[in-house]
Amino acid sequence: MAPPAAPAAPAPDPARTAPPGGWRAERERLLEVVALVGLVVTQPMLDVLGRSPDFFLFHRASRGEVLTLVALVALAPTLPVALLGAASRVAGRAVRAAVHTGVVGLLLAALAVQVGRHGTPLRGVPLLLLAAVVGAAGAAAHRRWRGPGRALRVAAAGPLAFVALFLFASPASAVALPRGHAGTAGVAAAGEHPPVVMLVLDELPLVSLLGPDGRIDAARYPHFAELAAGSTWYRNATGVSGWTPYALPAMLTGRYPAEPVAPHYSQYPDNLFTALGGLYDIRAQESITRLCPPSRCDQPASPRQGLGTLIRESGKLLRQVTAPADSRVDPEESYRELTAAEAGLDAAEPVPADPKFRWDSLNDNQPARFTTFLAGLRPTSRPTLHFLHLLMPHAPWVFLPSGARYAAPDDLPNDGAGWVELARQRHLAQLAYTDRLVGETLRALRATGLYDKALVVVTADHGVSFDKGFQGRGMDAIRAAAGQVAWVPMFVKEPGQRAGRVDDRNWEHVDLLPTVADHARIRIPWHVDGRSARQAPRERADKRFYDQPGEPVSFPGGVPAPLPEPSSHPLVGTEVGQRPAGGTARVADLAAFRAVDPDTGELPALVWGTVPAAVRDGTLLAVAVNGRIGAVVPVVPPDAGGRRFAALLPDDRLFRAGANRLDVYRVGPGDELRRLSVS
Repeated sequence: MAPPAAPAAPAPDPARTAPPGGWRAERERLLEVVALVGLVVTQPMLDVLGRSPDFFLFHRASRGEVLTLVALVALAPTLPVALLGAASRVAGRAVRAAVHTGVVGLLLAALAVQVGRHGTPLRGVPLLLLAAVVGAAGAAAHRRWRGPGRALRVAAAGPLAFVALFLFASPASAVALPRGHAGTAGVAAAGEHPPVVMLVLDELPLVSLLGPDGRIDAARYPHFAELAAGSTWYRNATGVSGWTPYALPAMLTGRYPAEPVAPHYSQYPDNLFTALGGLYDIRAQESITRLCPPSRCDQPASPRQGLGTLIRESGKLLRQVTAPADSRVDPEESYRELTAAEAGLDAAEPVPADPKFRWDSLNDNQPARFTTFLAGLRPTSRPTLHFLHLLMPHAPWVFLPSGARYAAPDDLPNDGAGWVELARQRHLAQLAYTDRLVGETLRALRATGLYDKALVVVTADHGVSFDKGFQGRGMDAIRAAAGQVAWVPMFVKEPGQRAGRVDDRNWEHVDLLPTVADHARIRIPWHVDGRSARQAPRERADKRFYDQPGEPVSFPGGVPAPLPEPSSHPLVGTEVGQRPAGGTARVADLAAFRAVDPDTGELPALVWGTVPAAVRDGTLLAVAVNGRIGAVVPVVPPDAGGRRFAALLPDDRLFRAGANRLDVYRVGPGDELRRLSVS
């Protein structure tokens, strides 16, 4: 009898027959990817975001949204790379190893771009070539030797460390993990406690308001002049920093900036809102600060911008961080006030009778928080603080004096020949619109009877320089043009005040809190560096200014001299007939002129484009709309954008509903014009 057949051998289990260390190798590869992605993405992103609590405050991010964004920055970039590695296993061990080596090389090259941009003068293609060499060499070393892989696996703990630093050690930690603190209430003294109305503007140099005689230019800024005529103008007033996250806390705490911390109530628990909050109702609209604690202030009425906005803006930041060239976009210039229409708010105020201010068609262009602020300016049974920090006339400059908006490219330079003059012109146009907002505030106060009873304060946190080579608010600008960066408008209208007066005492913005508290009959229970304007002026004449907290810069005091008026070419405003052709130009937004609807509140008032390389630097171009010249501008030296020009057309009367004709002319000797063919 034949022996029974042996049972069939079971099929091998791939998991059990895999070469020793197969899964371990996968783990090691994943750790290496985690380490490199952490160095390329997580560390630089969380470093920038951690030093920018104002980013989260401006977008009104909740704690949950901040933590979600941090988790996405730490985890999301690793997932597609890990999935690529997992998919490559199907093709076999050799392909998997080759894919991993390629990924390591690419990530090392991306890391080399960032290191090279910070440590070398290379940019663009040369930096990319250097990064490619570094990436290839690093990949070869990783494949040949064990040491690089071991180092990367140790570095895989980096993302956890970067997250921990963000959450517990960065300035933004106060926003991510706020520690509640109610702050100290002031002590109410006997007597009347008047309503307080405070409008803090942003990035407004005093000299921008001045005419040649050193007074407020009433023709350009009638409402600032109206304010000065009925209040005390502290003409020698300076902010204490060119950066709002340091400047505004100093204004509202009465203390000079000491540490680089978030402009948050957990870091500045004792401030104007807590001092008045024991007695006053607080109606505060902040922009890139959150100094009013929840115990004193309700959440602002304007809607949150949401996690989607945080992710989108972080994506822009990632492109800047990883790019082989320096970004020409200032992140702070993305802090633009939402309009009432964008925020979904109804117009708060009736249409003014002034026909020159087309509020009936432009009221949706009001900043949303200004609309809410105006709506709240009503007498109440209790003393009330009405506070608004408005990012006007702060860049980005997008408003004409009438209130109409215009589009502009994000990367338009603000410094350099031709560009700084355009930047100042756009700033002044937006300042003229800001003047209208000041006028609306005064009108609302008078209409409700609050004007006479209230202490009204209008000021700005800092200025900005428009000197060539020193544009902005950094140390170079402070040293070269302190009169533009530090000096700000400062108006205080006392209850019942009728006549205006000028006070040239050495005002510094740490004086703001003690002055307001003095008028409100509230005693501040903590030490302040400032002094009330109702006390004797400070004896020293020099100014203290902080580019960095704890590092004061001193410079002489005194009211700055007015700046020269922006020059206007004699051709501006003239009619243009037929002119001979002579050259070409490309205009970026030419299509916008085909169907203009002024009632939407938007006009193509900024014209930018390029001319052929043969056109010399400084060549003048005249830009005309519907046969009338609106601007004469120079061709600027070529840059990465080509040989460019840009012109602001601030007079919206140039435009009409429907199709508009845009012409560009080359200005020759004797103001001879030759029409350029525009495309």
